[in-house]
Amino acid sequence: MAADLANALISGVSPAGEHYYPALPYPNYTGMRIEDVRDLYAYLQTLPAISGRPPPHDLPLLFRIRRLLGLWKLLFFDAGGSEARLNGDPVHDRGAYLVEVLGHCDDCHSTRNSLGAIKPSTRFAGGPDPEGTGFVPNITPSRIGQWSETEIAEILMSGRTPEHRRVGSSMVDVVSNITQLPQSDRLAIARYIKSLPARPTPHP
Repeated sequence: MAADLANALISGVSPAGEHYYPALPYPNYTGMRIEDVRDLYAYLQTLPAISGRPPPHDLPLLFRIRRLLGLWKLLFFDAGGSEARLNGDPVHDRGAYLVEVLGHCDDCHSTRNSLGAIKPSTRFAGGPDPEGTGFVPNITPSRIGQWSETEIAEILMSGRTPEHRRVGSSMVDVVSNITQLPQSDRLAIARYIKSLPARPTPHP
């Protein structure tokens, strides 16, 4: 049901009323517009069914107690909220929605505390690669402030940086997905990224 998907994305709650682990990035998705949730549900209904079951969670004992997720949510989850900073510019504000909500870019480009929550002082400033293959780069003006909106949009289309390097790790898949967006969305993402507050790169 569409309502079940909405509860998962916006409230982080399963159809059985259990808290989802924030590996499902509902702390970002909670800012989704209801019409977008409906559209997503309609799309998912067109996909072929897949047999089998997912493997069990491989977590330390403490994190296997789902009720503790309720406490985690009290500390770190703002239902219906968003970190998106709007300024009235339609391009910028579209980028805010794509970066902060749908793209949840801070999930990778930030550093986390011992409870797995993003440290606010490191948002978009870089962090350990979730794939375990190094350090995700700082994408605030402290690191890429000299890049133009057009150059950032080009990275999101081709994976090539202005420094003649190529993106790596999970960003390869991100770029592959973002190429499916219209150029206007890539430019909106670029404009919002250019507006991020500059932050120093935390130590890896």
